[in-house]
Amino acid sequence: MTAADQREEAGLKISVPDDLLAGYPATAYFWGRVAGNGEVNHDSLTVATNDEGAATTISEIVGSEIDHEQKTREYAHNTDITKTEDEYTVEVTSENLFGMSGALGLPVDGRGNYRFGAFADYRRDLLRGILEGCGTICFKSSSGTVGVSFVHDDADLLELVQQLIDDCPVDAPYGDLSATSSGGYWFGVDDDVAADFGMWLYENTGETGLFAPSRRRKMVQSLDQATDVDFDRSQFEA
Repeated sequence: MTAADQREEAGLKISVPDDLLAGYPATAYFWGRVAGNGEVNHDSLTVATNDEGAATTISEIVGSEIDHEQKTREYAHNTDITKTEDEYTVEVTSENLFGMSGALGLPVDGRGNYRFGAFADYRRDLLRGILEGCGTICFKSSSGTVGVSFVHDDADLLELVQQLIDDCPVDAPYGDLSATSSGGYWFGVDDDVAADFGMWLYENTGETGLFAPSRRRKMVQSLDQATDVDFDRSQFEA
């Protein structure tokens, strides 16, 4: 059964917005994915993911087809070892971006100009999209806690993420931006609040379908393993 069939069976149909720049949960999630790991050009944008369910969601939001291929990559620490992964790409071309009314006016311009004011009421969906695009979720066995962090080449985007976290209803302190070995930047949510932050990001997502199933499973697995974390599993099921 394909991801699309599973979504239909579960009754998860995305409400396609008329305006990609207007404030909707779906548009907030979509632009979060674009900012997190999308590629924006003058006449097109693409979003790639290895999660078929997320690709299906993104394709429904923008009304584009999914391009599926398998990519083989070398491990960073041992180039003699490779791994093959599925990659699903959704592209929005100039025909979709520029209609009779003129230029769409992308809220992401050349990876440095973010205009996300329209999504202020949907920051949870926006943050979830960004996390799934450029973040990590893990269980830290050394401390028995959930780990949530964001990694990106653009420090401006990560500073925006920190502002979004400041405005969320969950008290979620985080560390300062640090440089990565590859030349980018990262920061992590404090271990003692990462579980609460993760639960807030993913609770009741079954009602909207705006999530990557593999990432939500990773969150639930990490919560299961974490010490002294009590959560309602039904909020993560659909």
